[in-house]
Amino acid sequence: MQELLQERFEGIFEDNLIKDIADAGQVRRIPKDFPMMSVGEPLTHMPLVLDGAIRVMSEEGESEYLLYYLETGDSCAMTMSCCLGGKRSHVNAVTEQDTTVVMVPVAKMEEWLIKYRSWRAFVFESYDNRLTEMRKAVDALAFHNLEERLYLYLRDKAMVLGGAEIEITHSQIANDLNTSRVVVSRLMKKLSGSQKIETGRNRVIISEFLPK
Repeated sequence: MQELLQERFEGIFEDNLIKDIADAGQVRRIPKDFPMMSVGEPLTHMPLVLDGAIRVMSEEGESEYLLYYLETGDSCAMTMSCCLGGKRSHVNAVTEQDTTVVMVPVAKMEEWLIKYRSWRAFVFESYDNRLTEMRKAVDALAFHNLEERLYLYLRDKAMVLGGAEIEITHSQIANDLNTSRVVVSRLMKKLSGSQKIETGRNRVIISEFLPK
């Protein structure tokens, strides 16, 4: 594991910190669509993403709202906050694709904040990045119409997955955007008509990401 951590975090973490993460952490390979954490769940470990992607969502009643994605080299600021405050999870997190993570014990997080400057910088940068992404999500809700939000959602998902094509159903999109499948289907037809996307059975291609 230390070699993999070295590859992902060399130049970001000190060598001694990488060794400590390798000694204390647990590597897990997690399949797509696996629930990593749920609202109200007690937190004993924090995930560091080695490869893949995780979708982080807030929950309001029976609805969920996409907050941000965690990608290679990321960790979850919301999880950090809950861990350090001894609180339960405030978010739901589901793997967007097959994902490898290192699960770091909460006690080590606190120890490393004092011991390693690079860990403190990583934690603060993670907070800043996630808050920026959450602000963008709030702005999209407040200032963009649903068609714009849908396209931004599809575009962001394609960027996270690293390609032009997404495998997804209209029901899944409707759930993430907290709207109905019928509305999603209508807006997908509009986006397809404007040539922003191409659609097939349970798949969407983002035109701007296709080779020119």
